[in-house]
Amino acid sequence: MSTATVVGAGPNGLAAAITLAREGVDVTLLEAAGTVGGGTRSFEGIVPGLIHDHCAAMHPMAVGSPFLNSLDLERHGLHWRAAEIDCVQPLDDGTGGVLRRSVADTAAGLGVDGRLWRTLFASSVDHIDAIGPAILSPLLRVPEHPIRLARFGVAAPLPAAVLARAFRTPQARALWGGIAAHTFRPLHEPMTSAIGLGLLTAGHAFGWQVAEGGSGAIAAALLAELEDLGGTVETGFRVASLADLPPSDLVLFDLDPQQVAAILGDRLPARVRRGLDRFRRGPGAFKVDFAVQGGVPWTNPDARRSSTVHLGGEFAEIAATEKAIAAGRMPERPFVLVGQQYLADPSRSVGDVHPVWSYAHVPNGYTGDATEAIIAQIERFAPGFRDRIVGTAVCSTTEMSRYNANFVGGDINTGSKDPLQLVFGPRITLQPYDLGVPGMYICSAATPPGPAAHGMCGYHAATRALARLQPTGDPAVRART
Repeated sequence: MSTATVVGAGPNGLAAAITLAREGVDVTLLEAAGTVGGGTRSFEGIVPGLIHDHCAAMHPMAVGSPFLNSLDLERHGLHWRAAEIDCVQPLDDGTGGVLRRSVADTAAGLGVDGRLWRTLFASSVDHIDAIGPAILSPLLRVPEHPIRLARFGVAAPLPAAVLARAFRTPQARALWGGIAAHTFRPLHEPMTSAIGLGLLTAGHAFGWQVAEGGSGAIAAALLAELEDLGGTVETGFRVASLADLPPSDLVLFDLDPQQVAAILGDRLPARVRRGLDRFRRGPGAFKVDFAVQGGVPWTNPDARRSSTVHLGGEFAEIAATEKAIAAGRMPERPFVLVGQQYLADPSRSVGDVHPVWSYAHVPNGYTGDATEAIIAQIERFAPGFRDRIVGTAVCSTTEMSRYNANFVGGDINTGSKDPLQLVFGPRITLQPYDLGVPGMYICSAATPPGPAAHGMCGYHAATRALARLQPTGDPAVRART
C-alpha cells in the first residue's frame, strides 16, 4: 500500500488527506495545533455557550465546492444555514447596497444598476454547474466549458475601480467595493475584480451560508470522514524539519511557502527555493469578537437581517483605505467586516446575548490596537452599539499568526493575491502544487484557487500527487527523509 503524510490540518490538508485515502493510500495527517481545522475552528471565549468563529465565517465557496459536495458530510453533522439577507453595505445616509440570494431580487433593489447586475451575474449563476468547477481550479488549465467561462471571466482581469465606474448609484458601487475588498489589494490594480466576481457568483448560486454550530463543524465533519477512511491524525505535532517526517511515498504541505522552504531546505531545487523565498505577504486582519446584548442596532433595517455587513462607506472611501493598508499605513476608518452568523444559526446565541464577529483590514504585522477603530466603524452605522457590548475577545495580527502559522502578520489569505500569485500561486510555474522534489507537494491556500473553506487546493494537489504516484511505490517517487 502506498503511504502519504499530510502536514497541516486546515481545510486543504484535510481535503488532501481524504482525497488520497479514498484512493487507498495509507494517510497520516500531522497538525501542530491541538485541534484540526486551521481557519475553520470555533470557540466559546466570552460568555459560556456563545459560539464564535476564529477566522472563516461565511462560506459561499464551501457550499458550492465540488470536493465537499462529493462527500456526504451531513451524516457527520455538517448542516448549512442561511440568513434572510446575505450581505449589506450600509451608507451614512441610512441606505445601502443589499445582496440577496437571488440575482433578480438583488438587481431589483439596485434601481438603475439592476440591469448591469443581471448582465454580470445572471448567466453565470444559471450555468454554475458548468463554470463552478473551473472557478475553483487553477486558472491556467483548459476549462471544459471555455465559452461559458469566458463570459464569466471577461471582467475578471479588470481593476475593481474600473468596474465600479460602470455603476451609477453609490449603493451599487459600495456593495461591489465591499465585496471586491476581500482581495486585500488596492482596488485600482489589475485583477482585483476576480475574487469579487467569484464570491458574488457563488453567493448568488449557493448563498452566503454558515455552518450550524460554528465553522468548526466543517473541520469536524472532514475529520470524521478521514477517520472513516482509515486515516490517522496526530495533533500537537509540529514539523520543523525533514527529520520530523515519517518515510512516505508522498508528502503534502498545507503550509505557507516559507514554512515549506524552511522544512525542506537544501532538498529544494534552487529555482524553487528562490520562488518560495520571494513569496509576497498580503495585508493583515485585526479581529474582535463581541458578545452583544440584543444584537447590533443598525440604522439600515436590512443590516439587521443580514449575516454579513461590510463597513467602509462609499466606494471611494473603501478604495482609499485599501490603498493605504497596502502601503503600510493604518487609516483612521479601516474597512471592517461584521458577521452576524447567529441570524442564520440561532444556536450560537445565549438568550438575548449574541456573538458578533468582526475584523478590520490592517497593514501586515500591524502592532497597534484596532479595537476602538472597529467599534467606531460599527457605531458609525449603528449608534448605541457600544452600550450593548457585554464582552470582547481581541485577536491582533501577532495573535492571528500564533493561532495559525500560515497567517503570517495577520495575512489570512495566505499571501498577496496580486495578479502573479493569484494566477500562478507561490511561484511562476504551470504546476503550482509541485515542489521539484519527487513525491512532495504544497496544498495550502497559497496555491490556486486560493483562500476559503472549499478544500479545493488540497483536492487538486492530491489529485496531482496521485497521478504521479507509481503503483509499485517505486523509490524514484518515494519521499525519503
